[in-house]
Amino acid sequence: MDIRDLTVDDLDAVLDNRKRAFGPISGSDVETWRELVVPVLPTGRFIGAFDGPRLIATARINAFTQWWHGRPMPMGGVASVTVAPEDRGRGVGRAIMQAVIERTAELGDVVSALYPATTPLYRSMGWEHAGGLTRATLPTEALRGLGTDGPGVKLRRMGPDDAPELIATIGRINAATRASGPVCYDERTWRLWLAEDDDFCYIADDGFLIYRWDSGDIEVDNCVAGSEATARALWSMVGSASSIAKSVTAIVDPYDPVLWLLRERSKDEIRQTRWMFRVIDLAAAVARRGFPAGISVDTVIQVEDPQRPANSGAWRLEISSGAGSVTPSSGTGPAFGVRGLSALFAGVPMAALRRTGLVAGGTAEDDEALDAAFHCAAYMLDYF
Repeated sequence: MDIRDLTVDDLDAVLDNRKRAFGPISGSDVETWRELVVPVLPTGRFIGAFDGPRLIATARINAFTQWWHGRPMPMGGVASVTVAPEDRGRGVGRAIMQAVIERTAELGDVVSALYPATTPLYRSMGWEHAGGLTRATLPTEALRGLGTDGPGVKLRRMGPDDAPELIATIGRINAATRASGPVCYDERTWRLWLAEDDDFCYIADDGFLIYRWDSGDIEVDNCVAGSEATARALWSMVGSASSIAKSVTAIVDPYDPVLWLLRERSKDEIRQTRWMFRVIDLAAAVARRGFPAGISVDTVIQVEDPQRPANSGAWRLEISSGAGSVTPSSGTGPAFGVRGLSALFAGVPMAALRRTGLVAGGTAEDDEALDAAFHCAAYMLDYF
């Protein structure tokens, strides 16, 4: 088996594997897919496994920025993982994912996330369930009433040339809200999405909205606001279609302001798609992560990461004034496999990790300190 970067000449075979893995894809979607992936090929972010000349597996590593407690870090978003049906069960999936881990580290992405089609493979390679993408179904009429009689929030239509402003807006909001988990595409990808004819995009000084029509109702991809006034303006704009659309399906932060602004909320219609997370470079990930400003931690953690031995060993974890670091240590403390470590990083409580066997050793005081430092409600607003 040979694993190498994919080229334009491989794309027909890549597309064939994709269809066999995920089902048919329309002609227009094929064109969008090619427009998305061709510029990625020279960057080393799309790799394939070959048996002689035959492509048997693929994986793409998206270049994302991801926020953890309001601080951004480079994240490798794994997608397009396929194994040819006739080659499944031969260890090809593990081989391509090991290559993904190594390439992600080479690219400087300190953490990684993915939406799993199957959990066991990814768990065996160190990813663990961390957060969710939440879809809420809301009555359009209820949203229409969220507008206020006060001074209006200025909204304007958004197109490809607004990508830099959109990226800056996302960064400001995620920092101010101390968000954990949401991601941002690079400018080229945002330009591609903002050029979609059937998507309606608006931006304000501290928020933005992207939605489309879907079989007579409305589907909201993003409605993000940094203030009550902007949240009311954006959601009431969606609700202004209530004479035609009876419901809105929206991807939301689990603590999205709309869920508290609605006058009537006696029953939620919520669905979640789970995503998995992995620490790739422990020292860099801790250094880049944000932490609560009032928390101080000085403890030792022990880590075992067979796929990334550089993460393994005993580490002194120090956190103060909202920043953290790890340095090699000879001490002892709670012992994590990489799955448990990744789950802790993403805010999974120590009690849950202990009851699932993902951590051993240490003291109750260690658990309370680590919970206080890493606590968050991790979420994403984008599926990839």
